[in-house]
Amino acid sequence: MAFPTSGSAQAPVASPAPRPQRVAVIGASGYGGLQTLRLLQDHPGFAITFLGGERSSGKRWSELTPFLPLPGDPVVQTPDPETIAACADFAVLSLPNGLAAKLTPALLERGVRVVDLSADYRYRSLARWQEVYAAESREWPRDDAGLCAEAVYGLPEWHADRIGAARLVAAPGCFPTASLLALLPFLQQGLVDTNGIVIDAKTGTSGGGRAAKEHLLLAEAAEAVAPYGVVGHRHTSEIEQIASQVAGQEIQLQFTPHLMPMVRGLLATLYCRLRDPGLTAEDCTTVLQTSYRQASCVEVLPVGTYPSTKWVRHTNRCLLSVQADQRTGQLVIMSAVDNLVKGQAGQGVQCLNLMAGLEPCTGLPLLPFYP
Repeated sequence: MAFPTSGSAQAPVASPAPRPQRVAVIGASGYGGLQTLRLLQDHPGFAITFLGGERSSGKRWSELTPFLPLPGDPVVQTPDPETIAACADFAVLSLPNGLAAKLTPALLERGVRVVDLSADYRYRSLARWQEVYAAESREWPRDDAGLCAEAVYGLPEWHADRIGAARLVAAPGCFPTASLLALLPFLQQGLVDTNGIVIDAKTGTSGGGRAAKEHLLLAEAAEAVAPYGVVGHRHTSEIEQIASQVAGQEIQLQFTPHLMPMVRGLLATLYCRLRDPGLTAEDCTTVLQTSYRQASCVEVLPVGTYPSTKWVRHTNRCLLSVQADQRTGQLVIMSAVDNLVKGQAGQGVQCLNLMAGLEPCTGLPLLPFYP
């Protein structure tokens, strides 16, 4: 070992790099899990330390996904709270509705902080969740009303401080994310009528998950556009819950999703009546720009430029644009996201960043490959 001679300048001692925080991904081989792993694999602040799954338990990762190799080719394990707690600081749960609630209480008891990508904790009332998700409630009964009330709704642009301090975050899905990011600034400012709001949304087939479903087959979905859940879609009440909180009054709105013949991407077009019909598209664009001036994952487009789903593919961005129809007094808001990234896994990682004290967009892609 060489020592500096008298009078020589000593090089500064570099501080050791902080230890990456350890993350378990449960439901690793589904679309949400795969996107989460892809984002975490190159993330500077996190290390993947546990892969969990039921049907895939006991299999080498390379058997399931040869297209996404992981260091050491880990074995997928049955999600056991003790094992997870021994090797992880955080857990991302990408499980079917109803299943996350079976695992979450035990993880929290053992000090593991949870980001849930399902709908299990998006409602502050367990009774409301049981009403909306009646089939899942019958199959997997729950008694964790306290955790429903505790969970923070994981929309980082609106709840960043609470997410940062939370031990349980319920990341919203793709339709609520695109719709709420577009709508909330105008509700907060009282600029639109709370009656008669209509959301028309279109999404790719990956929104239906990886399990085989007849209506998602290529022969069924290709060369077609089809509405579904026209009345009473599950996401309607979720959007209404957050919109009502921001508006300070009960809101009912119309939401209709459509399935598009593409793999990924989501475009929501919202129609609201302006309380001041003299407001211009430029005025409303300024409202969005002011609301999201510090939100790196949201971009407000110039008036007359309308978002395309291709512009956000594989990114954690939401693109917003507005137009005001002064003939009808209607405000038209357009919102585009990648349903699997900003609409699911990327949003989950954005929440993880906040919980870990990192910049919210750390490790998240913001620029697409085009076309």
